[in-house]
Amino acid sequence: MISEKLQTYVDTLNSMDDMMDRYTWLMDFGKKSAILPDKHKLKEFEVPGCQSQTWLVPHFTYDDKIYFVADSAALISKGMVCLLADVFSNSTRSDIASFEQKELNGL
Repeated sequence: MISEKLQTYVDTLNSMDDMMDRYTWLMDFGKKSAILPDKHKLKEFEVPGCQSQTWLVPHFTYDDKIYFVADSAALISKGMVCLLADVFSNSTRSDIASFEQKELNGL
């Protein structure tokens, strides 16, 4: 399921020849994504190494699924982290653990 969702985004972005169109799409995606409440903008949810403040917050369910919400102070970062949050949401821990990180290279 992770790979299929990721491939949908890869195909969408690769259908755009102009890199500026890709950046615009990512920024629009970030704008349309939910705003993370301030109560979740905690140090433990910050993504290390980002130029702007970026948060990725996991939510665990009783049926062993994980959902993510994300936000960032910069639109391009918000678009990327929200895209990744969507790709990995509704997955189990084992789904995420078995995901091949190299598949992200398509982005």
